[in-house]
Amino acid sequence: MPIVTISMMEGRSDEMKELMIDEVSEAIARTLDAPKESVRVLIYEMPKQHFGIGGQSAKKLGK
Repeated sequence: MPIVTISMMEGRSDEMKELMIDEVSEAIARTLDAPKESVRVLIYEMPKQHFGIGGQSAKKLGK
């Protein structure tokens, strides 16, 4: 059972995350020749103030 972990900043819609889960699952199933039903996708969202870019938080940078 392939397990994919995705870490990203919060703020994307549920619809966008659903599409990403589907697309990532398709790619993993195709690449590994595994049933799509066996693919697990875990999304970890973090607050923008917990994501640093060049020494500053993404929140401070307006990202």
